[in-house]
Amino acid sequence: MSAVLLILSLAILVLVGGAIVTLVTGVIAYNSLIAKRNDVDNAWSQIDVQLKRRHDLIPNLVETVKGYATHEKSALEAVIRARQGAGNGSGQGAAAQAIAENQLTATLGRLFALQEAYPDLKANENFRDLQEELSSTENRIGFARQHYNDSVGVYRTTKESFPTNFIANMFTFPDRSFFQLSDQEKIAAQTPPSVKF
Repeated sequence: MSAVLLILSLAILVLVGGAIVTLVTGVIAYNSLIAKRNDVDNAWSQIDVQLKRRHDLIPNLVETVKGYATHEKSALEAVIRARQGAGNGSGQGAAAQAIAENQLTATLGRLFALQEAYPDLKANENFRDLQEELSSTENRIGFARQHYNDSVGVYRTTKESFPTNFIANMFTFPDRSFFQLSDQEKIAAQTPPSVKF
């Protein structure tokens, strides 16, 4: 009788110990997912800050160009429309925001190409300052994108790894998408820059 009682006690201890280990593992996995999801949200907010800064610079840039390139109304309107589209893409997620921002980048490229046709614009100090500020902001956006994509990668790996995937599915942790380059940006990144003297 005492041997049966001992085996029953050990079985209960093993079950309780297993339940405790499972509970502790679940809590650790859940907290890990929360921390990584918050890292992704923080990284996205950093992109948002830089994109807002970029969007705020564009009206000043357009006004400066407008004074010199009055015949380029369609290029200026395209930049304004792309800025509005990028602003409307905010809150739609990384994929939608990336598409809107890529369109804005393309129209800004056309705007900066105008400086070759208008030497007075190219020499304008305000235009050069705005262009430099926008270039600096683009660099910050690039770093923020990289940090965001790194955070998404860690979050997704954690979410899909065993045993965290059980907790992620149980509590329906949402997927997060990467902030990706457009096809035009990929081609531009692979094309070596031309240097003219």
